[in-house]
Amino acid sequence: MTDRAHRAAAPDIDALLRSRYGAAAPALTDPLLRGSATLATLLRHRTVRRFTDRVVSDETITALVTAAQSAASSSNLQLWSVVEVRDTGTRRALVDEVGASTFVAQAPVILLFVADWARASAIAAAQGESDAAADYLESTLVAFVDAALAAQNAVIAAEALGLGTCYLGSVRNNPQRAAELIGLPPRAAVAFGLAVGYPDPTDPAGIKPRLAPSVVHSRERYEPVTAADVAAYDGELAAYHASQGRPTGWSRAVIGRVRDAAGLNGRDRMRAWLTGRGLPSN
Repeated sequence: MTDRAHRAAAPDIDALLRSRYGAAAPALTDPLLRGSATLATLLRHRTVRRFTDRVVSDETITALVTAAQSAASSSNLQLWSVVEVRDTGTRRALVDEVGASTFVAQAPVILLFVADWARASAIAAAQGESDAAADYLESTLVAFVDAALAAQNAVIAAEALGLGTCYLGSVRNNPQRAAELIGLPPRAAVAFGLAVGYPDPTDPAGIKPRLAPSVVHSRERYEPVTAADVAAYDGELAAYHASQGRPTGWSRAVIGRVRDAAGLNGRDRMRAWLTGRGLPSN
């Protein structure tokens, strides 16, 4: 590649940082950072809820799974699985019976990521060994973390390939029914879903602002958030939401979630459900 072609192909990191952070955008001056296509892909991430009719091939999903499997895994236990859902009836049931977001019924592919101790328990049982350690909270956490790391790898791969994605915590609104729909065995739980497809070019959703890096990044000791931090981000997010036709800020949404159990949409019963799934999290 010639120097001119390289310059033309280089990502506009400054523009992406401004889109993500507004006035709080950090300055990145290192040429290696400014020319990183991977960093640019991450910075331009956006949630996609509207997709075209273009088919997502089986081979593409296989590629996303291989990317997911390339993520770190605690002690290489690989305590996660993924169930691909394309069936129209199942996608409709995820909306009507589980409480998933309505666009799930139209999304081309739903990947349900599973915190999965069932496989490890089966391996132990085949050799006449106990699986008692799967009962503990640490074990539940490890499986959920493994699933999240894997899914994020899949998201990065998807976006690098021109696909769009949306995480679906809403599949935990009725996790028992979600487990039934995909035939999960005991010691396995749906952690979250991921909608995958080719983005509708008419979708106005853009790069959503985030808290300033200085708010989430402390050095040596944790620094608490300040009123000025919250006010600044409330203004940035309200402006973005106004461009999407819903002028709301951030802090009220945080308060709505933290104030009482009503903000959990029924998920305050998660421990009882996990126990029923064979993951008591002692």
